[in-house]
Amino acid sequence: MPASNATPPPGAISLMAAGNLRDALAAHACGDVPTAISALMSIDAESWQAIENRLAHLGATAADLLHTMRELRP
Repeated sequence: MPASNATPPPGAISLMAAGNLRDALAAHACGDVPTAISALMSIDAESWQAIENRLAHLGATAADLLHTMRELRP
């Protein structure tokens, strides 16, 4: 089994980046823009590219995702 600190393969989203994205979406949905920006800025470049690629396959962008989350805010 690979070490827990092993670099994810190309095109993979690291566990840390997944958590940062989750935190960013939750903060954005609550209207906490500074926390959302901080969480997004904490995502490593490789994971960010993987996130953008996955969103592109869905026909969306990161901005689209944030806009949708804002609309879902209670």
